[in-house]
Amino acid sequence: MRALILVLLALATPARADFPQTVQDHILPGYAAFDVATRALADKASETCLPDELAPAYHAAYDAWMAVQHLRFGPVETDGRALAILYWPDPKALGAKAQMALLTGDPAKLTPEAFAEQSVAARGLLSLERLLFPAETLPADPCPLIRATTADLARIAAQVHADWQDGFAQTLATAGDAGNATYLTRPEARQALFTQLATGLEFLHDSRLGRPLGSFGTPHPDRAEARASGRSQQNVLLGLQAMRQMVETLTPDAPETLAAFDRAIGLAKTLDDPVFAGVAVPRDRLKVEILQQAVAQIREVILSELAPEMDVGIGFNAADGD
Repeated sequence: MRALILVLLALATPARADFPQTVQDHILPGYAAFDVATRALADKASETCLPDELAPAYHAAYDAWMAVQHLRFGPVETDGRALAILYWPDPKALGAKAQMALLTGDPAKLTPEAFAEQSVAARGLLSLERLLFPAETLPADPCPLIRATTADLARIAAQVHADWQDGFAQTLATAGDAGNATYLTRPEARQALFTQLATGLEFLHDSRLGRPLGSFGTPHPDRAEARASGRSQQNVLLGLQAMRQMVETLTPDAPETLAAFDRAIGLAKTLDDPVFAGVAVPRDRLKVEILQQAVAQIREVILSELAPEMDVGIGFNAADGD
């Protein structure tokens, strides 16, 4: 089946970049890398639960997720998989509460079958972060829950990867072909991918940057994503780099879009504020605001340049999904 998909992708890919190339060069490799990284994390957790020894594998898995986190369609949306991988934002701290019940409760809930039925808020990368980088001493040995969480992540990543390889990649790459009931035309596939890009930028602007920024009078550095593991700035950078790479696979003719990404990426690299603590200090806050403005500029440019180049509509609300 994998060989067939690759043949179809090769046949479908025109001389210039288009969405079949995005499937082949961006989506499939991204989910394959996430599959590999989460398996390595689960394997390491089966050997040791020491945070210092697990941290590198944890960061590698999170890095791999950031390469595909903007792709919120297809297999990753089945059964709430995306939320089970990363449940954030969580303003009511539902994850911490549900996780504490698992940590101190019935061990039977940590079997693979039972754990898969637990709340998505108590699973995933940030649940694991609370165990590896706790704000205070945990009330019970976290090792069983660490192993349940990493095994669950590896299971979900493998399922998403397999579902893309064994079906959805072909569905997307053959958009407009006879018998394709999901994407009736090629522009439908382009629209779906453009929407992923637009919503990914919106989430980065509004949540990954907007939540810690808050307002000038009321900043909220404590609301930054993955603050305990020091990944807040890194996630913004990796998210921008992943979406830029996606654009490169969609079209070679979007110089203004790529330049806008490069400006934001440069700002993210030089920010030197790993957990956005600087949002509470006027001088440093300005740097984060400038980065957020640069992300807003990307959103404007993809509407004016990339959307026409991809032959997709520009008069839609990105938050509506595909």
